[in-house]
Amino acid sequence: MTIRALVFDVFGTLVDWRSGVAREAARLLGAYAPALDAGAFADAWRDRYNPSMETVRSGARPFVDLDTLQTESLPDVLAQFGIAGVPEDVQRELVQAWHRLDAWPEVPDAMARLRERHLLAPNSNGHVRLMADLARRNGFLFDAILGAGYSRDYKPKPALYRDAVAAFGFAPAETLMVAAHSNDLVAAASHGLSTAHIARPHEHGPAGGETAPSVPVTYAARDLTDLADQLGC
Repeated sequence: MTIRALVFDVFGTLVDWRSGVAREAARLLGAYAPALDAGAFADAWRDRYNPSMETVRSGARPFVDLDTLQTESLPDVLAQFGIAGVPEDVQRELVQAWHRLDAWPEVPDAMARLRERHLLAPNSNGHVRLMADLARRNGFLFDAILGAGYSRDYKPKPALYRDAVAAFGFAPAETLMVAAHSNDLVAAASHGLSTAHIARPHEHGPAGGETAPSVPVTYAARDLTDLADQLGC
Protein backbone atom coordinates (compact mmCIF):
# COMPACT_ATOMS: atom_id res chain seq x y z
CA MET A 1 0.00 0.00 0.00
CA THR A 2 1.22 3.50 -0.83
CA ILE A 3 2.51 5.54 2.11
CA ARG A 4 0.72 8.88 2.21
CA ALA A 5 1.59 10.31 5.63
CA LEU A 6 4.55 10.00 7.99
CA VAL A 7 4.24 10.57 11.72
CA PHE A 8 7.40 10.81 13.75
CA ASP A 9 8.70 10.07 17.15
CA VAL A 10 10.83 13.13 17.90
CA PHE A 11 13.11 12.69 20.93
CA GLY A 12 15.92 10.45 19.75
CA THR A 13 14.52 9.93 16.27
CA LEU A 14 14.60 13.48 14.88
CA VAL A 15 16.54 15.34 17.59
CA ASP A 16 19.53 14.52 19.77
CA TRP A 17 18.01 15.03 23.22
CA ARG A 18 21.07 13.91 25.21
CA SER A 19 23.56 16.36 23.72
CA GLY A 20 21.13 19.25 23.91
CA VAL A 21 20.13 18.69 27.52
CA ALA A 22 23.75 18.13 28.53
CA ARG A 23 24.82 21.36 26.81
CA GLU A 24 22.18 23.39 28.62
CA ALA A 25 22.82 21.69 31.95
CA ALA A 26 26.52 22.52 31.71
CA ARG A 27 25.71 26.14 30.84
CA LEU A 28 23.05 26.73 33.47
CA LEU A 29 24.39 24.64 36.36
CA GLY A 30 28.10 25.38 36.05
CA ALA A 31 27.99 27.95 38.85
CA TYR A 32 26.35 25.45 41.22
CA ALA A 33 28.18 22.26 40.17
CA PRO A 34 31.50 23.04 38.45
CA ALA A 35 32.43 19.35 38.14
CA LEU A 36 29.02 18.25 36.81
CA ASP A 37 28.98 15.30 34.42
CA ALA A 38 26.41 16.90 32.15
CA GLY A 39 25.83 13.79 30.07
CA ALA A 40 25.08 11.73 33.17
CA PHE A 41 22.74 14.50 34.33
CA ALA A 42 20.84 14.34 31.03
CA ASP A 43 20.59 10.55 31.34
CA ALA A 44 19.29 10.76 34.90
CA TRP A 45 16.63 13.28 33.92
CA ARG A 46 15.58 11.14 30.98
CA ASP A 47 15.33 8.13 33.32
CA ARG A 48 12.44 9.91 35.05
CA TYR A 49 10.63 10.45 31.75
CA ASN A 50 8.62 7.24 31.60
CA PRO A 51 7.77 6.99 35.31
CA SER A 52 6.42 10.53 35.23
CA MET A 53 4.31 9.86 32.14
CA GLU A 54 2.96 6.68 33.71
CA THR A 55 1.12 8.78 36.28
CA VAL A 56 -0.98 10.08 33.38
CA ARG A 57 -1.15 6.85 31.38
CA SER A 58 -2.39 4.95 34.43
CA GLY A 59 -5.17 7.45 35.06
CA ALA A 60 -3.72 8.45 38.43
CA ARG A 61 -3.84 12.09 37.32
CA PRO A 62 -5.34 14.12 34.47
CA PHE A 63 -3.19 14.92 31.46
CA VAL A 64 -0.41 17.43 32.07
CA ASP A 65 2.18 18.35 29.48
CA LEU A 66 5.81 17.30 29.34
CA ASP A 67 7.09 20.65 30.63
CA THR A 68 5.07 20.09 33.80
CA LEU A 69 6.43 16.58 34.22
CA GLN A 70 10.03 17.73 33.59
CA THR A 71 9.59 20.56 36.09
CA GLU A 72 8.33 18.13 38.72
CA SER A 73 11.16 15.65 38.20
CA LEU A 74 14.01 18.19 38.05
CA PRO A 75 14.42 18.73 41.83
CA ASP A 76 15.02 15.01 42.35
CA VAL A 77 17.68 15.00 39.64
CA LEU A 78 19.39 18.00 41.19
CA ALA A 79 19.34 16.25 44.56
CA GLN A 80 20.73 13.06 43.02
CA PHE A 81 23.78 15.03 41.87
CA GLY A 82 24.09 16.93 45.13
CA ILE A 83 23.27 20.25 43.50
CA ALA A 84 21.67 22.77 45.84
CA GLY A 85 20.70 26.41 45.71
CA VAL A 86 19.55 26.54 42.09
CA PRO A 87 17.06 29.43 41.83
CA GLU A 88 13.60 28.75 40.44
CA ASP A 89 14.21 30.93 37.40
CA VAL A 90 17.29 28.88 36.50
CA GLN A 91 15.30 25.68 36.94
CA ARG A 92 12.59 27.04 34.65
CA GLU A 93 15.22 27.91 32.06
CA LEU A 94 16.69 24.41 32.33
CA VAL A 95 13.30 22.87 31.57
CA GLN A 96 13.37 24.93 28.37
CA ALA A 97 16.46 22.94 27.34
CA TRP A 98 14.03 20.38 25.92
CA HIS A 99 12.77 23.11 23.57
CA ARG A 100 16.30 23.84 22.28
CA LEU A 101 17.41 20.46 21.00
CA ASP A 102 19.22 20.10 17.70
CA ALA A 103 18.27 17.71 14.92
CA TRP A 104 20.51 14.85 13.91
CA PRO A 105 22.60 16.16 11.00
CA GLU A 106 20.73 14.56 8.10
CA VAL A 107 17.21 15.21 9.37
CA PRO A 108 16.31 18.70 8.01
CA ASP A 109 17.24 17.88 4.41
CA ALA A 110 15.63 14.44 4.58
CA MET A 111 12.43 15.92 6.02
CA ALA A 112 12.27 18.40 3.14
CA ARG A 113 12.56 15.52 0.67
CA LEU A 114 9.88 13.48 2.44
CA ARG A 115 7.49 16.41 2.51
CA GLU A 116 7.49 16.70 -1.27
CA ARG A 117 5.41 13.50 -1.49
CA HIS A 118 3.93 12.95 1.97
CA LEU A 119 2.10 14.71 4.75
CA LEU A 120 4.28 14.99 7.86
CA ALA A 121 3.51 15.38 11.56
CA PRO A 122 5.15 14.62 14.88
CA ASN A 123 3.54 11.89 16.95
CA SER A 124 5.54 12.62 20.06
CA ASN A 125 5.11 12.72 23.81
CA GLY A 126 5.98 16.40 23.52
CA HIS A 127 3.12 18.92 23.55
CA VAL A 128 2.24 21.42 20.85
CA ARG A 129 4.46 24.32 21.98
CA LEU A 130 7.41 21.98 22.47
CA MET A 131 7.00 20.54 18.97
CA ALA A 132 6.56 24.01 17.49
CA ASP A 133 9.75 25.24 19.15
CA LEU A 134 11.77 22.27 17.92
CA ALA A 135 10.33 22.67 14.43
CA ARG A 136 11.22 26.36 14.29
CA ARG A 137 14.72 25.74 15.66
CA ASN A 138 15.51 23.01 13.15
CA GLY A 139 13.54 24.08 10.10
CA PHE A 140 11.02 21.23 10.19
CA LEU A 141 7.89 21.93 8.13
CA PHE A 142 5.05 19.90 9.61
CA ASP A 143 1.55 19.72 8.16
CA ALA A 144 0.03 19.18 11.63
CA ILE A 145 1.17 18.64 15.20
CA LEU A 146 -0.14 15.39 16.60
CA GLY A 147 0.89 13.37 19.64
CA ALA A 148 0.44 13.90 23.35
CA GLY A 149 -0.92 17.43 23.19
CA TYR A 150 -3.46 16.42 20.54
CA SER A 151 -4.51 13.10 22.10
CA ARG A 152 -4.16 14.18 25.76
CA ASP A 153 -2.27 11.02 26.68
CA TYR A 154 1.17 9.46 26.29
CA LYS A 155 2.56 6.70 24.13
CA PRO A 156 2.04 3.79 23.91
CA LYS A 157 -1.63 4.44 24.73
CA PRO A 158 -3.85 3.61 21.72
CA ALA A 159 -5.22 7.13 21.28
CA LEU A 160 -1.93 8.48 19.96
CA TYR A 161 -1.78 6.00 17.09
CA ARG A 162 -5.49 5.98 16.30
CA ASP A 163 -5.65 9.78 16.35
CA ALA A 164 -2.62 9.99 14.07
CA VAL A 165 -4.44 7.89 11.50
CA ALA A 166 -7.75 9.70 11.90
CA ALA A 167 -6.20 13.17 11.68
CA PHE A 168 -5.19 12.74 8.06
CA GLY A 169 -7.99 10.37 7.14
CA PHE A 170 -5.87 7.78 5.37
CA ALA A 171 -5.99 4.03 5.93
CA PRO A 172 -3.82 2.91 8.87
CA ALA A 173 -1.34 1.16 6.56
CA GLU A 174 -1.00 4.37 4.52
CA THR A 175 0.28 6.10 7.66
CA LEU A 176 3.91 5.38 8.50
CA MET A 177 5.09 5.64 12.11
CA VAL A 178 8.78 6.56 12.09
CA ALA A 179 10.80 5.93 15.25
CA ALA A 180 14.19 4.92 16.60
CA HIS A 181 12.51 2.81 19.29
CA SER A 182 11.18 -0.67 18.58
CA ASN A 183 8.59 -0.52 21.37
CA ASP A 184 6.98 2.54 19.75
CA LEU A 185 6.77 0.67 16.45
CA VAL A 186 5.24 -2.42 18.05
CA ALA A 187 2.47 -0.25 19.47
CA ALA A 188 1.91 1.50 16.14
CA ALA A 189 1.78 -1.78 14.21
CA SER A 190 -0.80 -3.15 16.64
CA HIS A 191 -3.15 -0.43 15.37
CA GLY A 192 -2.44 -1.17 11.72
CA LEU A 193 0.10 1.56 10.94
CA SER A 194 3.07 0.85 8.71
CA THR A 195 6.37 1.24 10.56
CA ALA A 196 9.86 2.54 9.85
CA HIS A 197 12.82 2.09 12.18
CA ILE A 198 15.60 4.68 12.13
CA ALA A 199 18.92 3.52 13.57
CA ARG A 200 20.27 5.93 16.20
CA PRO A 201 23.34 4.18 17.63
CA HIS A 202 24.43 7.30 19.55
CA GLU A 203 21.09 8.31 21.07
CA HIS A 204 22.21 7.53 24.63
CA GLY A 205 25.84 8.56 24.17
CA PRO A 206 28.18 5.92 25.66
CA ALA A 207 25.16 3.71 26.36
CA GLY A 208 24.42 3.58 22.64
CA GLY A 209 21.04 3.25 21.00
CA GLU A 210 19.15 0.95 18.67
CA THR A 211 21.22 0.04 15.63
CA ALA A 212 18.43 -2.07 14.14
CA PRO A 213 14.83 -2.90 14.97
CA SER A 214 14.20 -5.76 17.38
CA VAL A 215 10.74 -6.36 15.87
CA PRO A 216 9.37 -6.77 12.34
CA VAL A 217 8.97 -3.42 10.57
CA THR A 218 7.90 -2.23 7.14
CA TYR A 219 11.15 -0.32 6.61
CA ALA A 220 14.49 -0.43 8.41
CA ALA A 221 16.74 2.54 7.64
CA ARG A 222 20.26 3.62 8.55
CA ASP A 223 19.01 7.19 9.00
CA LEU A 224 16.28 9.45 7.69
CA THR A 225 18.05 9.99 4.38
CA ASP A 226 18.04 6.24 3.84
CA LEU A 227 14.31 6.16 4.55
CA ALA A 228 13.72 8.93 2.01
CA ASP A 229 15.67 6.89 -0.52
CA GLN A 230 13.61 3.79 0.22
CA LEU A 231 10.38 5.76 -0.21
CA GLY A 232 11.55 7.14 -3.56
CA CYS A 233 11.74 10.75 -2.42
